[in-house]
Amino acid sequence: MRKGSLEFWPHRRAKKQMPRVRSSVASETPSFLGFAAFKAGMTHILRTEEGEGPAKGSEIYRPVTILEAPRVHVYGIRFYRKGYAYREVAGEVYDQASAKKVGVNKKSSHELSYFKAKTDEVEDVTALAYLDAEPIGIANKRIMRFEIPLGGKNPSEKLAFAEGYLGKDIKPSDILKPGDMIDVTSITKGKGWAGVIKRYKVAKQYRKATNKVRHVGTLGPWHPAKVQFGVPQAGHMGYNYRTERNKLVLKTGTQGDVASVNIKGGFLNYGLVRNDFIVVEGSIPGPSKRLIRIRKAIRAYGQQKEPKITYFSLESKQGS
Repeated sequence: MRKGSLEFWPHRRAKKQMPRVRSSVASETPSFLGFAAFKAGMTHILRTEEGEGPAKGSEIYRPVTILEAPRVHVYGIRFYRKGYAYREVAGEVYDQASAKKVGVNKKSSHELSYFKAKTDEVEDVTALAYLDAEPIGIANKRIMRFEIPLGGKNPSEKLAFAEGYLGKDIKPSDILKPGDMIDVTSITKGKGWAGVIKRYKVAKQYRKATNKVRHVGTLGPWHPAKVQFGVPQAGHMGYNYRTERNKLVLKTGTQGDVASVNIKGGFLNYGLVRNDFIVVEGSIPGPSKRLIRIRKAIRAYGQQKEPKITYFSLESKQGS
């Protein structure tokens, strides 16, 4: 049996730390369909199971990840029109004071009234936002800019919603609530150069049979006289784009609630959470301080209720 999944291929190192999000859920409710935060660390909780399974009504132990979410600032609105093969940018409108802060020195392509009069020619409307990591002590060379898709029945409705937030901050509670399902996109931990045993979980060889142990048994047949692309080999491992679907939001909070999630001694390699936060069930790819892109679940299943958390562990992880 072959080893090494071709699900993610090629195993290419990510070019940027800003994860790319290429699709979003279709929503007729005017809203932001995405957000961004930083991974702080993990702890565990006890929550009452609400499902229909054998554990219904009992307390179950679940690991959780805490994301710190400084407020995201909307500095512009982007308009798309239908192109020859793909949609193309029709223009952008900026809040000049906010745009100048993130290094966007060009002026808006048109006034906002121009696009309001031509909404029938516009295919889609999105928000341009930035996230500054400086308030939480993460050193970045530049402010992180990204695009947020919007929900709405038509471009006119999306534009009216985005106009109300132009030049203003948005916070996690404006987008998410406990019980929501989200997809998270991040860049995994980089592990450097790895051998074939660690990288693809290939079985180790018998030393007496091959005189080597940690290597792949064969690189392929004699013909074709080349190594096929799917043959497991040593190489770079980690630091890849990854998306995990259907993560349950357990809790969102503001700066005044940080005492309810800050563990004793702070999170390893991170410290204390000082801004708005999101608590997500399970683990999330990447190390502490890694940027996480969030979108509303594109393949959510069932209707989730607000979780009932009976215990939130604040014990120190320094000795674990």
